[in-house]
Amino acid sequence: MNEILHFLQGGLLHLNAWELIAVTLVLTHITIAAVTIFLHRSQAHRGVDLHPAVMHFFRFWLWLTTGMVTKEWVAIHRKHHAKCERQGDPHSPAVFGLSQVFFRGAELYRAEASNPETLARFGHGTPDDWLERRLYTRYSLLGILIMLTVDLALFGVIGLTVWAVQMAWIPFWAAGIVNGLGHAWGYRNYACPDDSTNVSPWGLLIGGEELHNNHHAYGTSAKFSTKWYEFDLGWTYIRMLQAVGLARVRRVAPRLRLQPAGAVPIESLDAAHLQGIIAHRYEVLARYSRVLKKAVARELASVRRRQGEWRLLRRCRKWLLHEDPDLAPAQRAEVDRALAMAPALSTLVQMRGELTALWESSSASSEQLLADLRAWCLRAQQSGIEGLEQFSFRLRRYAV
Repeated sequence: MNEILHFLQGGLLHLNAWELIAVTLVLTHITIAAVTIFLHRSQAHRGVDLHPAVMHFFRFWLWLTTGMVTKEWVAIHRKHHAKCERQGDPHSPAVFGLSQVFFRGAELYRAEASNPETLARFGHGTPDDWLERRLYTRYSLLGILIMLTVDLALFGVIGLTVWAVQMAWIPFWAAGIVNGLGHAWGYRNYACPDDSTNVSPWGLLIGGEELHNNHHAYGTSAKFSTKWYEFDLGWTYIRMLQAVGLARVRRVAPRLRLQPAGAVPIESLDAAHLQGIIAHRYEVLARYSRVLKKAVARELASVRRRQGEWRLLRRCRKWLLHEDPDLAPAQRAEVDRALAMAPALSTLVQMRGELTALWESSSASSEQLLADLRAWCLRAQQSGIEGLEQFSFRLRRYAV
C-alpha cells in the first residue's frame, strides 16, 4: 500500500515543484515549435520543407499533445487568410467579436473542422499516408489519452495537472492570443488589408507567432521577424535544422532596399522601382498611413475652435485612416462631408486609392503602370502638401 501511495505521489520521476514546472514548460514549448514550424510555416504556407523524420516527429508529438489533425488545421488556417476579417473567416474578431475568439477559439476551430467543404478546398497537399489515415486522423483522441497515461506514470497524480496544461496550451496561446489579440491589439509594421497586429516584437513564448502582422504581410515567408529589433524563435529553430540538413527554406520576405539618399528624377523611374514598390506595398501603405495620420492631426488642430467641424472630423478619423472601410451610407456621407471641408485630406485619400491601384490592377501592362507611377509622383511633388512631397521622394528610392 505504501508503494502505491508513493507512486501516486510522484510517479516514476518524483520531481520537485520547480522541476515539474520546468518539464511542463519544455513539453509545451515543443508543442509550440511543432505548430509554428510544421503546421504553420511548412504545411499551411510551404515556406520551409522539412526532412521526413522531422515531419513525422512533429506529427506524432501533435497527435499526443493536441489531438489536432494536420489537414484540418491547415485548411482552417488557409481559409482564415483567404477570407481574413470577412464573412467566412473561421476565427476573426471582426466577425465573431474579440471575447468569443479569445475565450471560445477552440470551439470555433472544432466547428470549422467539421465543414467538409473547407477541408476539400483548403486542405490539399497535407500528409495522406497510412499512419495519417489509419491512426492520426481516425483515432485523433487516442494520442492525448496516451499522453495522459504517460504523464500519470511519470509524475503521479500531479501528472493530471501537467496534462491539463498541455491540453490548454495551444487553445490559449494560438486560438486566444494569436487569433484574438493578434487581430485587435499591438503594433503594425505593414498596412495589409486586415486587422493583424504584432503582439510583441520578441517571438519567444509562441515561437515567433507573436509577429502576426509581419506574417500576414508576407504569408509564405518562413521567417516572421522583419525589423532589426524583432526576434523570431521559430526561425532560429529552422536555421538550426537547416544547418544539419533537416530543413530547406523556400521563401522569406523580400529585404527592403532603398537607393542612396537623394531624389531620383521622376523620369528615371523604371521597372525596378515599380517592382520594388509592389514587393513592399504594405510597407509603403504603412508609411502613407503615417502621412495621412499627421495630416488629420493638423486638420483637427486647425478646426478646434469650430466645434461642429472638429467633432465631425474626429468621428471620421478612424475611417479616413483605413482604405476602403466598410461603412454604412450615413457614415460614408459623414466622411464625404469631412473631406469636403479639408481639401488636403481629400487629396491624400484620393491619391492613396490611386497608389494602391498600382498593385491591384490585373489588366494594365507594365508600361502603363510605370507611366501611372511617374504621373502619381509628379502630382505628389506638385501637391503643396509637405508630407506627400516627402513621401514621393522616398517612394522613388525603392528598388528590388
